[in-house]
Amino acid sequence: MKTPKDIVLEVYASDAIRNPEAMKNFLHPEAVVEWNSSKGFLKLDYELVIEMTGELERSYLNSRAEIHHILAENNLVTVRFTHYVTAIENPGEETALAKFFIIWEIKDGQLYRGFQMSQLP
Repeated sequence: MKTPKDIVLEVYASDAIRNPEAMKNFLHPEAVVEWNSSKGFLKLDYELVIEMTGELERSYLNSRAEIHHILAENNLVTVRFTHYVTAIENPGEETALAKFFIIWEIKDGQLYRGFQMSQLP
């Protein structure tokens, strides 16, 4: 059985962050992400998270999350990472999209609640 930390590591290693079909496997049907960004506050439900991953897929050739810290306690996993992307317009250059800090609550082996903060690099 996978631990909550294993599940979160798999999400970021699989590039599910920009792959709607992959994200559907990891995201709980009742998922909610509360996101405080440098642009304001967003509250995303399951459908909006899937929609956002689709937007990332259409906008970038690839992406990767460079995890700087990951801590787990019971069903909570905290991750600090930088999200790097390669734009369609510039396939030879990878750039940092943003820096993130998120606390994931895992339920039934899936991402259930996310409390995220981000800042432009």
